[in-house]
Amino acid sequence: MKTNMVKGLPEKTIERLSQYRRVLLGCLQQRKFNIYSHELGQLLHLNPVQVRRDIMLIGHTGTLRKGYDVKQLSDLIGEIIDSKKSQKVAVVGVGNLGRAIMSYFQGKRTKLVIAAAFDNDPSKVDRVIAGIRCYHIDDLEEVVKQEQITISIITVPPEHAVETAERLVMAGIKGILNYTPVALNVEPHAYLEEYDMITSIEKVAFYAKNR
Repeated sequence: MKTNMVKGLPEKTIERLSQYRRVLLGCLQQRKFNIYSHELGQLLHLNPVQVRRDIMLIGHTGTLRKGYDVKQLSDLIGEIIDSKKSQKVAVVGVGNLGRAIMSYFQGKRTKLVIAAAFDNDPSKVDRVIAGIRCYHIDDLEEVVKQEQITISIITVPPEHAVETAERLVMAGIKGILNYTPVALNVEPHAYLEEYDMITSIEKVAFYAKNR
């Protein structure tokens, strides 16, 4: 059932499910064990109708008296989003952004582990940075295959983005999160997510100037 659901879920729903789980885990830390759709919506600036629709899509329902069981819903989202075994991630480009991602992400999810980092700077290669071993970029293909890494985060300078993505896909990477401002094209068997920080800031600036 879970596999069929995942295949049919829209990308935006997957994004929101991850956001719901983040909030739900926070609720558990605060010993809040039930939550209503309007509370979830308020915390994430979403319409409660959208929240209910997403949660219905994954086959979960709440009650009028208590809303959703926080742990049950969090666990269900985990079953849908996470793989059965841990997935390994590589960060390519250990500049300020790459290092920040490595420091922030470690330990946030049990089924996603940053297993390696890559750079060509001699001062970073063969060192452990933020708890992660940094390899020379020349060793990328070998390490990706050896460590069975399936996901990569690209934080290299823009002029190296296309070549890096091509190498990652050829090495067997199945999912790429691109933090460079360069629009990439990858083979259909690899999933690509692109995040342009400047575009996001400009969007904020546009709405800020009209407030």
